[in-house]
Amino acid sequence: MAIEVKRRNRETTTSLLRRFSRRVQQSGILLEARKDRFHERPVNKRAKRQSALRREKIKIVRDQLIKQGKLAENDPLPKGMRLDK
Repeated sequence: MAIEVKRRNRETTTSLLRRFSRRVQQSGILLEARKDRFHERPVNKRAKRQSALRREKIKIVRDQLIKQGKLAENDPLPKGMRLDK
């Protein structure tokens, strides 16, 4: 779905560009492109639940390490750390 705008007689490039951008906005092409760009695949309930449980476990382990003084307040968990506590 290409939008074509031809230059009129004695029309400046700025007005041509303005006319083109107005046409693009009215056609809704930008809305469709944004929808496609930020589209996320649907996730099943089991995967959502597991992800939420993992985040909760990470939060608990992180808080415990901060209380023990093994981790600074703003530091992330070290990579590869086991969460089997």
